[in-house]
Amino acid sequence: MKIVICEDDARQRKFLQSTIVHSFLFQFKDIEIVLIASNPSEVLAYLKEHRADCFLLDIELQHKINGLELANAIRSKDPLATIIFITTYSDKLKLTFTYKVAALDFIVKNEPSVAKNLIDTLHIAYQHHQNIHAQKIDVSFQVKIGEYTKIIPFHDIYYFATSPNAHKIELKEKSGVYEFFSNLTDIEQQLDDRFFRCHRGYIVNLQHIQKINSTYRTITMKNGTICHYSFRYKKALMNALSSTSNNSFE
Repeated sequence: MKIVICEDDARQRKFLQSTIVHSFLFQFKDIEIVLIASNPSEVLAYLKEHRADCFLLDIELQHKINGLELANAIRSKDPLATIIFITTYSDKLKLTFTYKVAALDFIVKNEPSVAKNLIDTLHIAYQHHQNIHAQKIDVSFQVKIGEYTKIIPFHDIYYFATSPNAHKIELKEKSGVYEFFSNLTDIEQQLDDRFFRCHRGYIVNLQHIQKINSTYRTITMKNGTICHYSFRYKKALMNALSSTSNNSFE
């Protein structure tokens, strides 16, 4: 589970970081703090290239964007992201309904039990994260298109490829082609073993490979489109396909 912290008070940032480190990082190897930010701009810049699973957001940020507005921006990119608000004033809870942000919890900084509340809430967030990943084989990939999020089943996806447009990825699936901001390294972490990174610019769905040409190092997908693979991935690609009987190789 990747965690992002956005808190403009240095003392509070240190408290959040130390609580997570001492309570989780040694116990759970798949939890990491990927960003500790002092303002929303840092978080938004991070999300242009990367993703995270859990966001700890201060509501009263000394910035033109407050924590609730930041949460809305995060939610528009990832409807499944876990959002935990942290504030000094408990009456700020009402604002979460005004902004229509679905948050996992609302933690008040000056309460005596703040550390325990944070730990308990993060345990729930971690369980939520585990449940999502446990269902991944039957779930899907989410693509943000304008104001909408399209959910595409894994079995409908042919491949992911880097786009000629900077910082964008092309996704080809049975009903169309989509472009969105991301990178293949982050996408790999969201996929299961039916997908294979065969080139720095391609991730293919092994179930949709029709033919491989070793002379030109090309992969023909079942819909007729052509992808490429790197020589250094050839052996691993062949091994991944070894149990598949409906492929041809040239």
